[in-house]
Amino acid sequence: MSVRIPADVDREDRILAGFTARQVAVMAVTGLLLYAGWQATRAVIPTVAYVFVAVPIAVAATALVVVRRDGVTLDRLLLAAVRQRLQPRRRVASGHQPAAVPEWLAGIAHGHEPVAAGGLDLPARGISEAGIVDLGSDGVALVAACSTVNFALRTPAEQQALTAAFGRYLHSLAGSVQILIRAQRLDLSGQITELRERATGLPHPALESAALDHADYLVQLAQQTDLLRRHILLVVREPVRHGPQDSLTRPRRFRRSCDGEQPSDGARRAAASRLLRRMSEATELLSPAGITVTPLDAAQATAVLSTATNPDSPLPPSVELAGAGEVITTPAGSDWDPDTEEDFS
Repeated sequence: MSVRIPADVDREDRILAGFTARQVAVMAVTGLLLYAGWQATRAVIPTVAYVFVAVPIAVAATALVVVRRDGVTLDRLLLAAVRQRLQPRRRVASGHQPAAVPEWLAGIAHGHEPVAAGGLDLPARGISEAGIVDLGSDGVALVAACSTVNFALRTPAEQQALTAAFGRYLHSLAGSVQILIRAQRLDLSGQITELRERATGLPHPALESAALDHADYLVQLAQQTDLLRRHILLVVREPVRHGPQDSLTRPRRFRRSCDGEQPSDGARRAAASRLLRRMSEATELLSPAGITVTPLDAAQATAVLSTATNPDSPLPPSVELAGAGEVITTPAGSDWDPDTEEDFS
């Protein structure tokens, strides 16, 4: 027996005339307030005049909860705008002092705005060589890249088998798991340069012409459209246990008493071991579904976190980029000569 699952599983339930409980509550409260206002002013204000005032208010309240932009209702966008306006515009990392804004930049930068008290406390504390992200008191996490499966081109029997394999993995979950699908900008400059460089070495003129034509097509494609690529990540998180019981299953009173305690190194190593075991199980269970799970190393995980904090950077983070605390040295055999360096100051 097959059951259809709606595509938008996060869609709110409709309870009355296609409206959600939140929309019905807002419109009902608005109507009651307008009715109470009419009862209070009916002796001094004509009914027609009150209708001219009440109708725009009712229409505005209905539009706020009904009209959507990017899938979000206008009242929630308005609330988010007010909250963002009231919060400090500048944030610094926890434990750091805010840098002074230069005078030549003070006119166009947000240098005059206050800095958030306490700073911006990022959850990630560090990344080990195995790619395990230290989340402090929240535990540890491991990020893995997942391949895709063309589900639409499979036969109904194959689709059912893929769904069953993925369902077995979901049923085996005993901890926090996040499946993240990101759209990233695609830069084809490297492929275009490689095509043009290798075209001259092809054995036949027709192959050289085809390679150059394909390079020109990629250039035209990048100019006409905004190229994007999907990046699917599987994030597995494991809490650091303070004792024999998990922090999620302990009584609330006991959890509050242990919130200030710092987990020991042994507890962190045990959590990392459980995390690696869970990732190995995910690799084995998703393999029958045609999904290849590849855990990210330290450099790749750092690039992913850097992209998450600045997703629209003109220079996307990669494994080859040096970290903030790394010393950049000249590789052996390079053509750089300090005696020929020009002074651009």
